[in-house]
Amino acid sequence: MSNDALQIYNTLTRRKEVFTPIEPGKVRMYVCGMTVYDYCHLGHARVMVAFDVITRYLRHRGYDVTYVRNVTDIDDKILRRADENGETISSLTERMIEAMHEDEARLSVLPPDQEPRATRHIDDIISMVETLIGKGYAYAADNGDVYYRVRKFEGYGKLNNRDLDEMRSGARVEVDEHKEDPLDFVLWKAAKPGEASWPSPWGEGRPGWHIECSAMSKCCLGDTFDIHGGGPDLTFPHHENEIAQSEAANGKPFVNTWMHAGAVRVNQEKMSKSLGNFFTIREVLEHHDPEVVRYLLVASHYRSAINYSPDSLAEARKSLERFYNSLEGLALEGLALEGLALEEQAQEAGEPATGAVVSEFEARFTAAMDDDFNTPGALSVLFDMARELNRAKKEAPGEAPALAAELKRLGGILGLLQQDPATFLKAGASGLPLTEEEIQAKIAERAAAKQAKDFAAADAIRDELAALGIILKDSREGTTWVFEKPDAEA
Repeated sequence: MSNDALQIYNTLTRRKEVFTPIEPGKVRMYVCGMTVYDYCHLGHARVMVAFDVITRYLRHRGYDVTYVRNVTDIDDKILRRADENGETISSLTERMIEAMHEDEARLSVLPPDQEPRATRHIDDIISMVETLIGKGYAYAADNGDVYYRVRKFEGYGKLNNRDLDEMRSGARVEVDEHKEDPLDFVLWKAAKPGEASWPSPWGEGRPGWHIECSAMSKCCLGDTFDIHGGGPDLTFPHHENEIAQSEAANGKPFVNTWMHAGAVRVNQEKMSKSLGNFFTIREVLEHHDPEVVRYLLVASHYRSAINYSPDSLAEARKSLERFYNSLEGLALEGLALEGLALEEQAQEAGEPATGAVVSEFEARFTAAMDDDFNTPGALSVLFDMARELNRAKKEAPGEAPALAAELKRLGGILGLLQQDPATFLKAGASGLPLTEEEIQAKIAERAAAKQAKDFAAADAIRDELAALGIILKDSREGTTWVFEKPDAEA
């Protein structure tokens, strides 16, 4: 593991801090996952990919990472949707969890090490609620609900830098005659007739949303752990409430570093169903290569907002094409070993070695990622590598394999550049206006025209194909092609 300092922006302290794990060499991280009543949307993809990159990089740095991302499989929205669909809660949640796993696999998101579900931790939740009642931080109301006493916890508001009285005067607080204070929030909800429920000391009911994560994170990672992450909308009240619950119950600091991903905007507007600009992951992937979508999500810093639009997707595809064009034509299987062998041969022959150049790129990549996982900076390094690789392919072919191996390896830390270049560059072939055989026939016809020095005819064939989105690329090895699929609206 590198001795250089990794710095992470901590939402709690509102500054970058040198990351020091509780246990040297090990990272325990919890990220709030999905409430599985519907298909995952672009905002979920943002969080999935952001923390996937963070996990990949921490492991690259040599840390033993335990990554936990929960599933909320009992919730008001789930109850309503199951009722609307005329299906059981378990049928709905299992179907949505399976779809979520399909979506993340297509986006090259590695599965978390643990994926606890709320319904499988009911006993842990009840135990924590009992502890909070015993310590005076919670109370059972006469309607069967259990509430948390917000004013009892002195540190409430510290994550969001909010004052309790300001919250009380400015917040839209639900009026509930059973609460001691309008700011109090529910830990256990009494079941309504016909609702899914579990037995508890306070009667049949189900957990409130916030207590689920406090109980599951404690069960999986202990009273105090290194990193807690989630989406931008979770800092208040969800994560604020988690801190209050966990620190009151356990008597220890809850989390050392809080991390939050940025929002997704669509054509510079907030994504929402009411604006008609709400897209699920699978809707987007019907029209766009998953790696293009992932690149768009990675190209912005994880804390910044992302603008999703046809133009931004087109730019993402062009960027990936630049990388894959630089890798094209190289035998990528076993590339690292081949590059090492050629490097040794070059050194023995007294030729300039590429090892120092490769090491410099890796050092720059690491410096960018050590600065709060600065993926735009890391991608800038990869673009420099691609330019160097293109130069090497023309001027020093012996250097190309080692450079390509490193470009592919560092790209893999971001979950990118793992496809076969020719396959990616021909992506969208299902929408081709011609068959591959017809394209090859046109290429042969053009080659014959050039051989006959009928350059006008050759140019006409190139222009004809280009008008159909089929772009020819000439090289010393022959003519290849890529298909530039027209931009879609989703």
